[in-house]
Amino acid sequence: MSTTVAHRPQAEVTLDTATIEVIAEIEAEVIAPVRPERVRIVWSEADTGLWAANYGGYYGGTVDRQGDHYFVADTFGAYVGDFRSLEEAQARLAERLHVLLPDVIRQVS
Repeated sequence: MSTTVAHRPQAEVTLDTATIEVIAEIEAEVIAPVRPERVRIVWSEADTGLWAANYGGYYGGTVDRQGDHYFVADTFGAYVGDFRSLEEAQARLAERLHVLLPDVIRQVS
């Protein structure tokens, strides 16, 4: 038994940059997996100059102010870094937690 396969000639197409960008955006929306919303981090000042993160109901780590520096440790106690502002320190810990604990998702109430 044999099967005959007909090949169609290929057409060459030239696309402008704007069209390619639109196609890429559509592909990203269609192909990209649906990501859960990031967990909201609740900060509490456990002591003067010491902030603790609650990451979706889990202990997320700390930001410890020492002089003009903010030292960050994650949920496992691993050193994340030394930062010049509380906001930067908290943002870096948040980024780290989103990577370390991807299975913790935002609870919809």
